Amino acid sequence: MLKDDPLHNVLYVDLSRKRFHVEARPDLFDRYIGGAGVSTQLLLENCPEGCDPLGPENPVILAVGPLTGLFPLASKTVAMFKSPHTGNLGESHCGGRSAVAIRMAGYGAIVINGASELPIYLVVNGDRVFFRDASTLWGMGNSLTVGRIIRERESQPGLRTIMRIGRAGEQKVSYACVSVETYRHFGRLGLGAVLGSKKLKAIVISGKRSLPVADSKEYRKLYKDVFKSATSGATQKYHNLGTPQNILPLNKLGGFPTRNLQEARFEEADRISGEAFAEGYLGRRLACSHCPVACIHIAALREPHESEPFFYKTSMISYDYEPIYALGGMIGVGDPEGLLRLLDRVEVLGLDAISTGPVLSWATEAFARGLITEKDTDGLRLEFGDWKTYLEAINRIVEQPTELYSALARGVEHASSVYGGEDFALALGGNELTGYHTGPAAHVGHLVGARHGHLDNAGYSIDQKVLVEKKLTPEELGDALVKEESWRQVLSSLVICFFAREVFDMETVVACLRSAGLKFDPSALNEIGTSIHREKFRFKYREGFSFDSLRIPRRIFETKSPVPYLSEEYMRAAIAHVKKKLS
Repeated sequence: MLKDDPLHNVLYVDLSRKRFHVEARPDLFDRYIGGAGVSTQLLLENCPEGCDPLGPENPVILAVGPLTGLFPLASKTVAMFKSPHTGNLGESHCGGRSAVAIRMAGYGAIVINGASELPIYLVVNGDRVFFRDASTLWGMGNSLTVGRIIRERESQPGLRTIMRIGRAGEQKVSYACVSVETYRHFGRLGLGAVLGSKKLKAIVISGKRSLPVADSKEYRKLYKDVFKSATSGATQKYHNLGTPQNILPLNKLGGFPTRNLQEARFEEADRISGEAFAEGYLGRRLACSHCPVACIHIAALREPHESEPFFYKTSMISYDYEPIYALGGMIGVGDPEGLLRLLDRVEVLGLDAISTGPVLSWATEAFARGLITEKDTDGLRLEFGDWKTYLEAINRIVEQPTELYSALARGVEHASSVYGGEDFALALGGNELTGYHTGPAAHVGHLVGARHGHLDNAGYSIDQKVLVEKKLTPEELGDALVKEESWRQVLSSLVICFFAREVFDMETVVACLRSAGLKFDPSALNEIGTSIHREKFRFKYREGFSFDSLRIPRRIFETKSPVPYLSEEYMRAAIAHVKKKLS
């Protein structure tokens, strides 16, 4: 690491005592690079075994990497915490300006401990830390309003990020998210609920440092090569239509979960596709800081005023593949404007859209089967496709007027354990299903991934690129998933966006690290990835996770997938092999 590089600095914040201090931790960054690797170790150090995820002792760790601020697409921040949703590892990644702001403030990681008695927001401006009163912000659901107020109050120089929670986080909904720069999120596993439990409404981070490089001439050449690669080839598709370009191909393939996975093709997919949104609603594209791709697509929804003719309100609403799957196909909503209103509602309230969709789809099927009644739903009749009723149901998940909504606020796994319907409760590893019914690799990958999400190991890609043509043994599948997830630990320790994984191959990663003053050869990087992967499971095992207790919903086997050998026997064998490799 270069002499003037502040990456090894860790800022420790105690919300209970309103104190902070900085420690130099080169031991962590030299061994685990940054991002996911360092934050996993900080979680193991600072999170007491068996602690309450919503208690003051649960830390929130934010970490970045050595390429942040130096190279394009190294723009993610890794958040690590104990998840209130699954009870074990909580890990979420977010872009926006968050990573570069933390680096410019002079830190590689921030550890937030304790809890405030009154609502506050935290301000980190370089080496200064302030604890601001947020009593007037508490209860506000509109993240745009909260962000505007904080921007007006905190006019600090330098690059700045604002992270904030909505009402869902304040109410401790276990899948509440954290909004960043309006259109980006720490989405899955309930970071918003953890901040809510700490009475922490927002975090503001700013700084204006410069970063050293080992050889400026070599750095400029390498930067140019990475930039050129990042603006052509594989990443270009994310600029054009964004991730919603996947809707029509997956629907045609028969891998698009529809109406609680009762089907895998949605007859109205063409109305909510990337092409349809681009043609009818696209208002602008945005990019994360230091990213030339601009994959963030924002829809402009123009709505007439209720009482004033010729007056309209225009809402700018972010859309991506996973939220469209969750609040579109999964609950049978094919009306694009209705879908945009649902996306806007979860945004305002601060809910994770990917979990909200399967929660609503389970409740809808449970209602149709008589497992829950109108008394439970507070008078709502849940039906697939009825987006207006779903808007009300989303409000009530946050408000929790009945026991049902309190159960739904804890996710599908919990709600089905109370009301039944576990066979069609679509959660894997306690985390709600993502938008891929492509075959066994997608579902096994979701179950065995450290975060129980599709981006842990991209099992859906193995289904489409390998298993459709060639049958792998369960052991071969398990090996492929573990190999991919181990390499992704390196990428997420560098905090490289996974969309750029083809840009940052091993040779490029080694060269970029050398430019940042770090010398790792390919063998060392592979060993680090394997070590981080195992360390994550060390935390999961410590907090009670078991491969043997993983539940596989029967619905997965009842609905045809593109890969014909989707069976419980095959999946269990693959899971057992992964367990053996990670033991």
